[in-house]
Amino acid sequence: MTGPLHQRIRADIEARIRSGEWAPGHRAPTEAELMAAYGCSRMTVNKAMIALVEAGLIVRRKRAGSFVARPKVHAPVLNIPDIQSEIVARGERYAFRLLSRVVRSPDRDSPDEIALAAGGKLLALDGVHDAGGRPFALERRVVSLKAVPEIATADFETHPPGAWLLEHVAWTEAESRISAVNAEAEDARLLALDEGAACLVVDRRTWREGQHVTRVRQIFPGEAYDLVARFGPGT
Repeated sequence: MTGPLHQRIRADIEARIRSGEWAPGHRAPTEAELMAAYGCSRMTVNKAMIALVEAGLIVRRKRAGSFVARPKVHAPVLNIPDIQSEIVARGERYAFRLLSRVVRSPDRDSPDEIALAAGGKLLALDGVHDAGGRPFALERRVVSLKAVPEIATADFETHPPGAWLLEHVAWTEAESRISAVNAEAEDARLLALDEGAACLVVDRRTWREGQHVTRVRQIFPGEAYDLVARFGPGT
């Protein structure tokens, strides 16, 4: 890469983050380490780090260092919280029950699955998030094993699939769709609801640098969950 050295440093670090080599929470080299690696001044390194912070890729913590930032959904007025974190924050006991785990080929009649697989296999995961011993959400997820091969051996006993992906995959784009449905018989059984009960559905897809990572549908009992967005003129 030609151009000022601080731009090259920024580009090198950004490439490691975008590729997933440095996952969210990864500690970046110190300024001293970068100065030694690139043979440059502290000012040059600082310019690169400031640009990465402004781009939302790096966070700086006093006396702790610089770390790869957690990804954010590209939706200015709506943020879908992590289910496990939300339940724990409410002071309730959280658990995830994995119902099925299957490695399979994409459905040939589903263009979305074919695009997600990108010529590889899919890991299909069905599970239920529990809050205080009661079903809180039903999750049906498919993950591209071409994009995230290491998830094939991941343990979901302590971390549900969504939380595992947030920790291991530096995704760069997300799309969410919210809808209301009446629970079908099987979904109602798993959520301990009457068939036809009102539910809120969140369909979400994520990508990393244009590569599709996962697609998930989360179904919530209508009386147990809501989404709140606060905004004003010009937002």
